[in-house]
Amino acid sequence: MEPLLGVLLGLILAVASAQNNCTCATNKWTVCAQDGPGNCTCVLVGSNHRVDCSTLTSKCLLMKAEKTPLKEKRFWGQPHVLLDTDGVYNPDCEDSGVFKARQCNQTDTCWCVNTAGVRRTEKGDKSLSCGELVRTSWIYIEMKHKKRSRTFNVTNIEDTLRQLFESRYKLRPKFITAVKYNFPLIRIQLNQQGSEKSRCDVDIADVAYYFEKDIKDDSVFHSNRTLTMNGDALDIEKIRIYYVDEKPPQFCMKQLAAGVSAAVTVVTMTAGFGIAVLVILRRLRRRKYKKIEMKEMGEIRAPSFQLP
Repeated sequence: MEPLLGVLLGLILAVASAQNNCTCATNKWTVCAQDGPGNCTCVLVGSNHRVDCSTLTSKCLLMKAEKTPLKEKRFWGQPHVLLDTDGVYNPDCEDSGVFKARQCNQTDTCWCVNTAGVRRTEKGDKSLSCGELVRTSWIYIEMKHKKRSRTFNVTNIEDTLRQLFESRYKLRPKFITAVKYNFPLIRIQLNQQGSEKSRCDVDIADVAYYFEKDIKDDSVFHSNRTLTMNGDALDIEKIRIYYVDEKPPQFCMKQLAAGVSAAVTVVTMTAGFGIAVLVILRRLRRRKYKKIEMKEMGEIRAPSFQLP
């Protein structure tokens, strides 16, 4: 009986070891298991959505996984939430993994988003209709590295970043339209029109999200990757990402008008204050000039009052 128990225990350990070696290279927020010899199946935490580990996971599914409580994510790290001006929301994704055109939070407040999940309309209730998911075709990434005694080599930093986007994020070179370095700023421009993107291409919105996570030392991959230039670490202290859609955003003109009116009021008050200051200074100068003039005239006329 004891030999049989030993065999069973060995089989259990072998299976556990095989499952531990079954991991998703492009997404650490997954649970993987071998369902056959050399075949590893991975599903995303929080949605049980099957993940293709040969490419990047969509941004919508990643954000849903980040919203998953820590107890479900086990050892994957601290939970993250998506902050919105009206509160926290959990993104709704299509079966394909892309964002649904309309997103809502727990307070039944809804809005329309682009393919990057960025709000592009005013907020409304659940009666809000979003006709289509508008594509984000341009993404601008602006970074600032920490202070250092000397600048990086321009060619080296541009080539390194291009190679990073191609090798780590699987983005084709034609979609990386510009990488510019002007100490201490780094600007990256990604351009991907819907007509140019094939089914096999990664989306620039997903690429930008993975890249931002790497820069913030919160990689979606199983290990962070430190950017180095000739042995020197490229320490980024600020990163901003700007999204440009194929169609202009639709914000309420009333709110825009209120914003413009407030701006005009501020400018008017500032201009009025400036004019008032100029008038006061001019008067002070005139008074000062008159005093000096009277003083000088008094000095000139003083001898005529003297007795012979």
